[in-house]
Amino acid sequence: MEYLQGELRGQTVLFKTCIDDMVPEDNTVRLIDQFVDSLNLEEMGFNVLASKGRPPYNPADLLKLYIYGYMNRMRSSRVLEKECRRNIEVIWLMKTLKPDHNTIARFRKDNPKAIKRVFRFSVELAKNFNLIGGVLIAGDSTKLRAQNSKKNNYNKKKIKRHLDYIDKKLEEHNADLSKADGDKKEEIEKQINKHKNQRQKYEALQKELEKDKTTENPQISTSDPESKHQIVRGSITEVCYTAQTTVDAEHKLLIDYKITNKNDKKAMGDMLKRAKDILKSNEFTALYDKGYHTGSEFHTADQLGIKTLVAIPAIGRKSQAPNPDYNAEYFVYNKEEDTYTCPEGHTLKSNGSHYKGRNYTFKQYKTKTCKSCPVREQCTTSKANGKVIQRSQYTEHIENNAKRIKESGNLYKKRQALVEHPYGTIKRGWGFDHIMTKKGIIRASADFGLIALVYNLKRIMNIVSFKDLSDNFKKVIEALLSGIFSILKPYNAVIIKI
Repeated sequence: MEYLQGELRGQTVLFKTCIDDMVPEDNTVRLIDQFVDSLNLEEMGFNVLASKGRPPYNPADLLKLYIYGYMNRMRSSRVLEKECRRNIEVIWLMKTLKPDHNTIARFRKDNPKAIKRVFRFSVELAKNFNLIGGVLIAGDSTKLRAQNSKKNNYNKKKIKRHLDYIDKKLEEHNADLSKADGDKKEEIEKQINKHKNQRQKYEALQKELEKDKTTENPQISTSDPESKHQIVRGSITEVCYTAQTTVDAEHKLLIDYKITNKNDKKAMGDMLKRAKDILKSNEFTALYDKGYHTGSEFHTADQLGIKTLVAIPAIGRKSQAPNPDYNAEYFVYNKEEDTYTCPEGHTLKSNGSHYKGRNYTFKQYKTKTCKSCPVREQCTTSKANGKVIQRSQYTEHIENNAKRIKESGNLYKKRQALVEHPYGTIKRGWGFDHIMTKKGIIRASADFGLIALVYNLKRIMNIVSFKDLSDNFKKVIEALLSGIFSILKPYNAVIIKI
């Protein structure tokens, strides 16, 4: 049987094919090349190594390599180093340059702010192709595992458990030592010394935790110091970072991101400020889930003049009335008289005093009529004071959100479809469910910044035809560059902050 025969490997040819002929004209690697070549990377703040000894690599070449790598699910600097030697697309893109993995890794580590600016540029690019609506946005967060195991994360309770265990083992070993001799004695002494060394390590960590007064439950991560042990979902926990993102509804493009090590409770206000600055408007509606339902954040949104729709969490068990019809939400507030009216028609008044909560102040409203009310047992379980309603300085903002939710119809239902599209692509499709870098939020931000940049570029390439992009890339980017650096130059601007 005859088969197709390949050429002899040792055969020389008269006309050698050039590298450019090996990459098709419609290959996306050509768009990556065009995109990066059109940027002024020095203006964007990319670090250039001092020109002593061997000349440094051009930041443009390393940025192209990273964009290509992330587009093709390759984030490791060692993998990218290999691709420079065997992947024809990368060889074409890098013009046969072969940087080592340390050079590649340093580029990502040293340029988090510049990478943020390139991401912001992708948003401006999308605007110029009319891909950003700026009418409806949605915000959410996702947890990304850090390069730090749970074993290397400590809090006060965990340290105490370790110390108690060591003390118990030392007692056992000391008891055995008094009865042992010879080789057995030496083995026990080794175990005792091992536990004593461990005890010193945990005591040092305990002292560090005692010094930390920034939170009630401080923790230490020894591999990646700024990563935190957080709840991912239900009872599942991870040592991770939180990626806060904002998505535009028009084409599900990311318009902003921020890496933190905190939960969602205090995140909405800051993300809305950034969104207003990016979109140059506050004439949009923002959708968030119940994790963002915080009074102070509603206050910030109202000050910004931004309409928010935030899911209302269920009432806590302690705040529930025996009969749900008598929950606090059914008590009507009279703003002019500063009183509440209960479902039975009784008036609850305040004594005018303000009480201090953890992050807010509040007034209490109650009535003496509770004592003789026939439905008291359905309304409250309190034996002394009867029903007490608390109203903070943020309650009005919370109530306004509840009204907007009620009036919005099915608008809020769009939130999940908007925010989960990028996460589904990034985490499920590409497998980017963890942070590649170590040693802090700034480096983690560089990693996620490249993920967000590549997500946007792929979306733009999927929506706009290759020919339109190729024909208009240079023209659009030149037009953008003429005005965008007035935005990008102030390093302390809200949109530039990591």
